Amino acid sequence: MSKAKQTRAKIIQQAAELFNQQGYSGASIADIMEATGLKKGGIYNHFKNKDELALEAFDYAYSLTSKMIWQAVKQKRSAKERLKGMVSSYLDFIANPPIAGGCPLLNTALDSDDTHPALRDRACNAMTSWRNLIDKIIQTGIKKGEIDSQVEPDLVATILISTIEGAIMMSKLYQDSLHLERAVKHLHSYIDNL
Repeated sequence: MSKAKQTRAKIIQQAAELFNQQGYSGASIADIMEATGLKKGGIYNHFKNKDELALEAFDYAYSLTSKMIWQAVKQKRSAKERLKGMVSSYLDFIANPPIAGGCPLLNTALDSDDTHPALRDRACNAMTSWRNLIDKIIQTGIKKGEIDSQVEPDLVATILISTIEGAIMMSKLYQDSLHLERAVKHLHSYIDNL
């Protein structure tokens, strides 16, 4: 990898952590300069503006989370075990997060809601991708007779995602993984009954 590509990757990584911890509005270019050790020109040599950097930083942060989820899912055979693997993968999220600051999808969705439409769209696309993965796992499970044919895949996706994200928020707020542990245990029972 060339020096320029290494520098660009370093900027994205550092910015992703800052945006994930401080929010898009809360993390200034000065903060990014301090984290990377670069001057403003060194950052803008790689990105035309903070908005472009924010989009790439989100993509980077979300890719780390997606890899974590995919690793848990691909090791399982049945649809229910895949869903349980996905849910259980978040137990590491509090103690060993793929990126500092919590779930980048949750943080970005809340941070960009009304202030940054392009970043909000990026978060929406990531959420849709997650929902689609759950839908696909469930539809495959229905075809194989592992999941009841009356189960609505998108309803299950809503329940799984909302419960996980809410539990992550509570665990971060209280600095106690108990909330996420409870949610995962509940979702395992819910998945067993699909």
